[in-house]
Amino acid sequence: MTHKSLAYDWHVLRPWQTNAVLVLIGAGMFALSRQLVIEYHHYAIGYSGVSGYSAILYVLAVWIILSQPINRFTFPIILTVAVACRLIPLFAEPHLSSDVYRYVWDGIVQHAHISPYRYVPGDEHLAFLRAPHQHIFDNINRRDYARTIYPPAAQLFFYLVTFISPTVTCMKIAMVLCEGITMYALVALLQDLGLRREQCLLYAWCPVLFWEIAGAGHLDSAAMAFIALALLARYRRRPIATGIFLAVAVLFKLYPLVLFPALYRRGDWKMPVTLAAVIAFGYAIYSSVGLLVFGFLGGYVQEEGMESGARYFLLVLAQQMPGLRNLSTTIFFIFGAIVFAAISLWAWRRDTAVTKSGALAHCDAAFLVPAFALAAALMFLFSPHYAWYVIWLVPFFALLPNLPILTYLMGFFYLYTTALANPGPKMYRLNKILYAAVFVAFLIHLARQHWPVKFRQTRDRL
Repeated sequence: MTHKSLAYDWHVLRPWQTNAVLVLIGAGMFALSRQLVIEYHHYAIGYSGVSGYSAILYVLAVWIILSQPINRFTFPIILTVAVACRLIPLFAEPHLSSDVYRYVWDGIVQHAHISPYRYVPGDEHLAFLRAPHQHIFDNINRRDYARTIYPPAAQLFFYLVTFISPTVTCMKIAMVLCEGITMYALVALLQDLGLRREQCLLYAWCPVLFWEIAGAGHLDSAAMAFIALALLARYRRRPIATGIFLAVAVLFKLYPLVLFPALYRRGDWKMPVTLAAVIAFGYAIYSSVGLLVFGFLGGYVQEEGMESGARYFLLVLAQQMPGLRNLSTTIFFIFGAIVFAAISLWAWRRDTAVTKSGALAHCDAAFLVPAFALAAALMFLFSPHYAWYVIWLVPFFALLPNLPILTYLMGFFYLYTTALANPGPKMYRLNKILYAAVFVAFLIHLARQHWPVKFRQTRDRL
């Protein structure tokens, strides 16, 4: 056993002290995870209290793991706390979202040899399925007018999970197991990048995931798993695997498609062809219903104000400025297209520079920054109203930690559990606070890059 002795500054802990602090933080996060379930049935400190304290503990844990020395016991502590904090909400009935009931229902419908895209849940053609699964049916949102919105890979996933057990608990367990895949890919990628595997704490302890995956069972967990696998395959220069994983992620949730410009390598035809082929095959499986295979997508776009522009905070903010009151949604879409085109061009140039240099190692990771930028740009332009839409940024944050995204994730997590999270003027104010905080964090981030503050520390492993 070797140990390199370095002088410890006041801010540098010894490895055993790091572990002790993490155990204390983990115990606090576990208690708050338990408190979340209590809040489902009995008000004590409120959801904003749980989210606020959870965010504080998470930020502290992030600082500890990124700045303090560790040893071989640190990683097991991280995994233990991550599992424990998920077990509590995992077996509780979901209260903050009812989407998981639709997942189970879509699986049940498929086991009856009916396409999940063909009928709304309340249709009389599916009446014979209600009695055996009344609890599931009663909790489906939009059951009387909306066909399912979930793409083909999601439907296959629902089919397989409900084959085991057509229950909400089984579906939630499957989503948490998908997090295990995400963790595997992140740890492998961190080690390939020469970073400490313990940095996966940034994903494993993120409290938003306790709420939205273990608690609510959101499908984004499966999409994140394949996004993480796609990032790992891209780094290891496996174009076919990259195409397959990215395609499956898109077939779970459509938004991962924005990552294509960053994951594409110059001169590589295998990845885009594989991507297109897998997506086409996925939709072909359910093509018997024709255009109904796109489900409630069009209705959701209208319902959420995406077509009218009412949901886009940056557009509404611009319309408050003198001379821009009549700014149209079309102009905002053009602006968004320009943003994505600029990031895509940046990704292309970075990849071209790496290709010309022929360098490996850290240069192979050049795609990660524009990939992160594309994901973040989509969220900032889209300005989602639900926390599960932003959780796919967490794996990127674990790989490339930075203050602006930490501010965005924790600010979003907290603010959307407060009284400001009501559509209209209050939500506009919420977004003003959130975006202003992120902007300030971005300025601090730039300042630290130009005037870095260096601390002496040890990262020795016993």
